[in-house]
Amino acid sequence: MPEPAPVAPAPAPPRHIYKHLLATRIWHWVNVVTIFIMIGSGLGILNAHPHLYWGPHGAQPDVPWLELPHWPSWVTIPASYNLSLSRRWHLFFALVLAFGLLGFMITSLINRHFQKQLVIKPSEITPSHLWYDIKEHLALRFHDPKNPGAFNVLQKIAYATLIFILLPLVIFTGLGMSPGINAAWPWILDLFGGRASARSLHFLAMCGIVGFIVVHLALVILAGPIREVGSMITGYWKVPEEGH
Repeated sequence: MPEPAPVAPAPAPPRHIYKHLLATRIWHWVNVVTIFIMIGSGLGILNAHPHLYWGPHGAQPDVPWLELPHWPSWVTIPASYNLSLSRRWHLFFALVLAFGLLGFMITSLINRHFQKQLVIKPSEITPSHLWYDIKEHLALRFHDPKNPGAFNVLQKIAYATLIFILLPLVIFTGLGMSPGINAAWPWILDLFGGRASARSLHFLAMCGIVGFIVVHLALVILAGPIREVGSMITGYWKVPEEGH
């Protein structure tokens, strides 16, 4: 009888995958600069009156719900207290943030980035699945070996919260506090319960963005900063060895 033909070995899985599209990478690096400047200039503006209130107004005689410290010069833009200059920095980069987010959203709908990467399936938000993903993160396993390019559910929740809640909230509350926008569209402030409430929500959204950045940087360091940062520059991500 003829000998059976040798079975060809299974092809080795790819060691590099194209993970980050060009639009995502551009938006990411533009935001690195934009959000850094907006936080620094925003704290410079906040130093003019570091108290937060709820309601339509907020002034010195009112009781604030939060009294903030005077931010040191090394975290503000500019370093010396200059309310006018802080506002100029803040308003210019607010336009960059807003139009950048709009462009990213349109592009991500066209190239189906949202549909492919960020759609949260009902099966992914069951308690058992969420707990499994939490345990995997605690064990420093951040990807599925069977589908290494896919986002896990915790990533999806974090990115969706940033893109669809925190960034729009910080943009629209900022628009509501702008005198020109407020004069043209006063209903924006009405949505947030007045200028003082919009200012408080603006600050809380900023805190949420800062929290996202801190967790994001921590996970990048734990997952391998050279691989992760390199993928956000080239788009190609080196698949870690299984178990890492």
